[in-house]
Amino acid sequence: MWPICLLFNKILKAGDEGELKGDNLNAIDPYLFQQPSINIDSHPPSLRCSHFIEVPHINQIYTWDCGLACVLMVLKTIGVNNCDIQTLAELCCTTSIWTVDLAYLLQRFAVAFSYFTVTFGANPNYSIESFYKEELPNDLVRVDLLFQKAVEAGIDIQCRSISAEEISILILSGKYIAIVLVDHNKLR
Repeated sequence: MWPICLLFNKILKAGDEGELKGDNLNAIDPYLFQQPSINIDSHPPSLRCSHFIEVPHINQIYTWDCGLACVLMVLKTIGVNNCDIQTLAELCCTTSIWTVDLAYLLQRFAVAFSYFTVTFGANPNYSIESFYKEELPNDLVRVDLLFQKAVEAGIDIQCRSISAEEISILILSGKYIAIVLVDHNKLR
């Protein structure tokens, strides 16, 4: 997978339920561009110390189930223990898993999250990628339909990028987990 999007899962109940919805995430922006300060008191209270969340590691079983393993890690972290990768695969009804499929899985398990992507729908440019090559013609219609139905399903998809600083602040707050899908080969 390319680093096309993020799913953020609010795992602690502290704070406003809607704080990651819409433009509210931009409240972080002014802080990001301030000069670093040695004085810890000058940082917002929520960022004065970082919090660690124990996330269990789940191994992939197949080459195509990395996203399912990520969703399962989130589910286990929030206490949903009656699920496995096979169950998630059956719920998806395909082995060509896209990030929007993961959003529907999280929605099905009533997990609050925000979904950020720079591409709304299936990206036809993936046809050159070996992972997508065979299934892409079928996936274009299916994935685009999932995106179109997301709003009525209650899934908030924000078509924008998110900075590394925003990701860091959210993770260090101890309230969020990031699912970041990245092709290992692109990191070399």
